[in-house]
Amino acid sequence: MAIEAPPRLPKLIPAFPQTHRFTAFRTGLPPFHHRPRSPVPPLRRTALRAPTIFRSAVSEAKESAVTEGLPEPPVRIVAFVGEGSVSPLNLAPWQEVMLHTAKRLKWVDEGFEMLVFTDSVCQSDDDNAKTSMRRELSRADILVNVAVTNEESVMWIEGNSKSIQNIICFESSHKLENKLGGSYVGIERKVNFFDKIVGFSGSNESMEVVQTVSEAWDRHNSDDIRFCLLVIINAYIRPVPILKNLRSKGLSTLNCMVKNCGPQIINCLLDPNCRKALQCLNQCSPVDQVCNYRCIASYESPHLEAFSLCVLQKNNCLELDAKIPEKPYVPPMVKFQGKDLCHEAAEDLFIGCLGSLNWSWCVVAGQNPAYDQFPCQYQLFYRGKAKGSFWYEPVFQVKTLEGKMVWRRRKYRVKRAKIPGTFSFSVLDNGVVSNEFWTIVDVSDDLSWGLFHYSGAARAAGQSYTGAVLVSPDGAYPNDMERRRLVLALEKCGIKDWELYTVDNCSCVDPPLGIPEGASLHSVIKVKDEKWASV
Repeated sequence: MAIEAPPRLPKLIPAFPQTHRFTAFRTGLPPFHHRPRSPVPPLRRTALRAPTIFRSAVSEAKESAVTEGLPEPPVRIVAFVGEGSVSPLNLAPWQEVMLHTAKRLKWVDEGFEMLVFTDSVCQSDDDNAKTSMRRELSRADILVNVAVTNEESVMWIEGNSKSIQNIICFESSHKLENKLGGSYVGIERKVNFFDKIVGFSGSNESMEVVQTVSEAWDRHNSDDIRFCLLVIINAYIRPVPILKNLRSKGLSTLNCMVKNCGPQIINCLLDPNCRKALQCLNQCSPVDQVCNYRCIASYESPHLEAFSLCVLQKNNCLELDAKIPEKPYVPPMVKFQGKDLCHEAAEDLFIGCLGSLNWSWCVVAGQNPAYDQFPCQYQLFYRGKAKGSFWYEPVFQVKTLEGKMVWRRRKYRVKRAKIPGTFSFSVLDNGVVSNEFWTIVDVSDDLSWGLFHYSGAARAAGQSYTGAVLVSPDGAYPNDMERRRLVLALEKCGIKDWELYTVDNCSCVDPPLGIPEGASLHSVIKVKDEKWASV
C-alpha cells in the first residue's frame, strides 16, 4: 500500500501547538477553556523562508529604537464607518465594533490611538467639524474605511487623505483607493479592499500583508479585526512585540527537530492519525484558529502529543516565548450570598452544581471562535484526594473532519492565587504546557449562571490569549431579569455581548463525565439537590 507523502515539517510546526483554550490570537486573541489554544502562527510561507512582513518591513532605525528603549511616538489611526452600518458580528453596529477595537488596541500598547467617526461628518455643513477632521487625517498613520458607500463621503475622504501612507477599506465603495507603505493597491474587482490586488505592483512583503489581513478580516471576529491593524502597524510603522513570535526560524528549527526529535517525527509520519493531522494543518492558514484546532481535535493521537512535546515543549525548536497578558485586569467578585468571598467558597462556585448534577456547569457561550464551534461543553471541578488539591476537567464534543462525533477531555491542575476568586491553572495539552490565570467575575446567588475570565500563555508555542466563558447548569442563557447584571460582568472583562459565540447544547448524548473515586465537592456553600434535579 502506498504511503502518502509526508508534509513539509517546517511549514506546519508554527501552526501546530494547540491547547484546548487558545485564543485567536490571544494577545488578548481566544482561548479556550477546554478551549483549544491555537497559537497564532506565522504567515503562510515557503518551507524555510521567514515571512518578510515580520522580518524586514520595519526599518533598522525603528528596530534599534525599540531595542534601546527609546520612547516611541504614538501610532495614530483614524477610522470612518458608514452611518448606520451593521457588522456581521451578531449584527453589532460597525461604529460600536470599531470603538471597541480602539479600546482593545490599548491593551497591546497604550501608544496605539484610534479615533472612530461615522461618515456623517463628511456630509456635514459644519466647517469647524470638517476642519478638525482634516487635522486628524493630517496626523494619521493609518486610515481605515469600513462600510463607507455614500458618494459624498467617498469624495470627501478621497480629497482629504492623499498624504496618508496606509489606507485600508473594508466593505466600502470601489472608488476609495488603498495604500500599503505609500504604494497604491490597483485595479479593483470588488468593494472589499483585499480583493483589490489585481495589477498590484507592491513588494512581496506587501502581498503577504494583504493575504494575511484579508484572511483575518474574513473571519469576522473582534480578535482578528484587531489583528489586522496590528499586522499593518508592525509591517509599516513600528514593531509590535506580541507579533515577534510570528517570525520563522528557518534552518535552526529544522536542525533542532532533526537533532532532537527524529524518532518522534518518524513515528508521527508512520501513524495515520498523526500524519493526517500534520497534512490537515498544512492546509490551514496559520492564523486561522478554527481550522487549526479542528485538525488537532479531529486527529488526536499519542504520537501527535509526543511530536509536539519533543519539538515544542522540551526543545523549543521554534525558539518561542510568551507571557500571560496583564491586560485587561479583571477584578473578582467579592461577595456571594451576602458574605465576603473566601478561597473555599470560590472553589465551591467552580464546583457549582456537581453533586446535584453530573457536571459543575455547561458552557452557554464563549469568546473564542475556534473552541466554541464545538457543541456540548461540560465543566467538571472537584477537590482531589491529596490535601489542598483542586482539579478542572472540561469535556466537549467534536465533529471531526471525517464527520464523526467524538468526545474530548482535558485535565487542569488548579491552585489558589492570592486574592479569593482568582486561580492559577496549568495543563499539558497535546504536548504543550499552558499556564492560565482565572477570575470568577460573577455568579448568581442561586447558581443559575456564572461568568469566568481567563488570561493564559502557552510559552513554548509563543501564544498568549484572553477570554471568558458564560456558564449555567443547563447550558441556557440567563433570564431577562439577569440580563443587566450579565452585561456589567462582561464589561468588567472588557467584553461585549456581541463578541460571544453561543455553544450548541441541543444534542449531547452520553458525555464521558464522572470524577475520580475519593474526590470531594463543596466545602462551605450548600447546594440544594432539588433545584436542578430536572435539568
